[in-house]
Amino acid sequence: MSTFSGRLLNMRADRLVATLLLMQARGRVTAAEVASELEVSVATSRRDFEALSAAGVPVYPQSGRGGGWSLVGGARTDLTGLNASEVKALFLLTGSAMSIDPGARSALRKLVQALPETFREHAHAAAAAVAIDHTKWGEDVRDRPEWVTELQNAVAARRKVLLAYENRDHQKTRRLVDPWGVISKYNIWYLIAGTEAGKRTFRIDRISAVESSEVAYHRPDDFELNREWWLIVVEVERHRSLATATILINSHLTSALRAQFGRHFEDLGLDNDGRALVRITAPMPLSIAEQLAGWGAAVEVIEPDSVKTHLARLGAELMQRYAIADMG
Repeated sequence: MSTFSGRLLNMRADRLVATLLLMQARGRVTAAEVASELEVSVATSRRDFEALSAAGVPVYPQSGRGGGWSLVGGARTDLTGLNASEVKALFLLTGSAMSIDPGARSALRKLVQALPETFREHAHAAAAAVAIDHTKWGEDVRDRPEWVTELQNAVAARRKVLLAYENRDHQKTRRLVDPWGVISKYNIWYLIAGTEAGKRTFRIDRISAVESSEVAYHRPDDFELNREWWLIVVEVERHRSLATATILINSHLTSALRAQFGRHFEDLGLDNDGRALVRITAPMPLSIAEQLAGWGAAVEVIEPDSVKTHLARLGAELMQRYAIADMG
């Protein structure tokens, strides 16, 4: 892999490529404009421009009134100085293009068309290898698993891989799979793959080894990564949302509660006493109680009684355990 692509793959890829695409779409942008568009600080935006430049991307600053950052050669540069490996590396990073503005998405399409014809197949395959889902499923952000890049490359190259995998029940298997797409969900990484048993989804942080092969596979013609991932999310959410509770919480705490429950949080407005009325969901009433127990008196459960009962039991168990500990 070239120095250019190697450096890019180690950066905040989604944001850097979004910045590059905005420059392609608009010709010249300021750090403040990019910061506003991508919801980062101006200082972060400036560091991103400098990082792109240091990595070898042809960008340069212009000072003074009407200044900003531009691509060398102007807004219509076709960037065809990239070699085949660099094209693949660049488009592997564009899964997040769906999260930026329509102008950037249009620029991505134009950038593909500007590539030499021999590179376009690589670009299309790499761009379709990754999807980004920014919604949290209640877990903390994790480090990027070591196998993500190798799996992305296998998806783009349409090559089978052998996985050493451990499922949630700690059962270990080795599976030869057809890697169809890689997804980052709030930095939790998943692989959608074809197997002998049909389509399956694997958490990449549960993969302990990946062996790439030279054996080609054919991905279904009607497969579209974002659509397939949405179907998976809908099914998972259906199982995760079987129980519902309505609670009251001080309005200044709603953002923290929303971050904890993600899609399972619904703001219902303000109650008569000024507190926020919120609906939350989980697989079972016990799951809701366990997640709310740490909030103590900051939350008040309105309904259902099953969640109140679980909270009362959890509170009694804690009181008993720590009362005994204090007496000892």
